[in-house]
Amino acid sequence: MAKVLLTGATGFVGSTLLARLKKQSEIQVVVTTRKDTPETDVNTIFVGDVNGATDFSVALRDTDTVIHCAARAHIMSDDVPDPLSEYRRVNVAGTLNLAQQAVKYGVKRFIFISSIKVNGESTTSKPKFTAFDIPAPLDAYGQSKMEAEQALFELSRETSMEVVIIRPTLVYGPAVKANFASLLGIVLKGIPLPFACICNNKRSLVSVTNLVDLIITCIEHPKAANQTFLVSDDHDVSTSEMVREMAIALGKPTWQIPVPVWCYAVAGKLFSKSDIVDRLTGSLQVDITHTKETLDWIPKETMQEGFKKTAVAFLQSKSSR
Repeated sequence: MAKVLLTGATGFVGSTLLARLKKQSEIQVVVTTRKDTPETDVNTIFVGDVNGATDFSVALRDTDTVIHCAARAHIMSDDVPDPLSEYRRVNVAGTLNLAQQAVKYGVKRFIFISSIKVNGESTTSKPKFTAFDIPAPLDAYGQSKMEAEQALFELSRETSMEVVIIRPTLVYGPAVKANFASLLGIVLKGIPLPFACICNNKRSLVSVTNLVDLIITCIEHPKAANQTFLVSDDHDVSTSEMVREMAIALGKPTWQIPVPVWCYAVAGKLFSKSDIVDRLTGSLQVDITHTKETLDWIPKETMQEGFKKTAVAFLQSKSSR
């Protein structure tokens, strides 16, 4: 039986992954936690905050694979004085510290959940991102994830521990939060959205189900060793199409107002919000050919299925309040 150590098990991706791992009869899962509140049905090791000094020794004993989901998450408006320093403390120093201890305890494979932000922010008027692109992060979060990737591959070259990097696009699914959940709420209320003209951009998304399935594939797959994989649902949509799919999943009519895209560009410059406008009107597409061909893997859940599951969970959460 393989022993897997999972960090970040209480997060959006980590909790879904933990639920799947607990169903794998051939896997013994151990999780680490920042708070001394253990899971009732899984071996939980309290380690405190993840940084360059965290002691993972108890959790790492006899471990075959580490799946590192814990991170300082991306924050749209980060008000700390030095965001990059804060990201590096957790995402770089914390990751490398865990990996170095993993080597010491003979871990065979280290799976790191990175971010598409390592590639950049936009593919508008550009080819789709691939796993072989030169990294071009534009914010502190993406920079920290890139530095962690580089440190892991350097460690792998010096040791026998294999490293697998997974860069998800925007992840959605049951219990999703942040902007995706906010947009679901607006669509549910039937509030008209001015997105009808944002129909020529394309965004790659990934359901948490498909992401978790890929992570589990990478635990044992021999060809995953020392590779970087991008992941999506392999079906890209415009902003207008995404809202329409949300409405269908929620069982609501779609109300979209035709506001020309150039109006967004002007407003973005006037209010210094060009980065938000770019995410709304621009494209971010990924090419997952390398992932599919190397691992003989395809996304099992369609975007429509993923949106429906997300909508059902969203509606249930609303009714239980």
